[in-house]
Amino acid sequence: MITSLSPKQANAERLLALNRGHWGIESLHHVRDMAYDEDRCRAQRGVIAQALACLRNFGIGLLRLFRYTNITAAIRAFAAQPDKILAMLNL
Repeated sequence: MITSLSPKQANAERLLALNRGHWGIESLHHVRDMAYDEDRCRAQRGVIAQALACLRNFGIGLLRLFRYTNITAAIRAFAAQPDKILAMLNL
């Protein structure tokens, strides 16, 4: 593994934790890409891209809070019936 850490800092436990942390983030990116087709989004830099990523993360987090396991299917269902998400949020 290539790292900028010193040999003293780059012990096996630290490298494993960094690697696992990376894949934790990758799983969120995978969900965002599968659910929102994020890789094809034309806004890829700057404030707009950050705002869209925050909104997507919020949507995924909200669906997980309500115990939805298939995020893509839930998004499609709510897109077809937006009144259901409003009712779920008591709005």
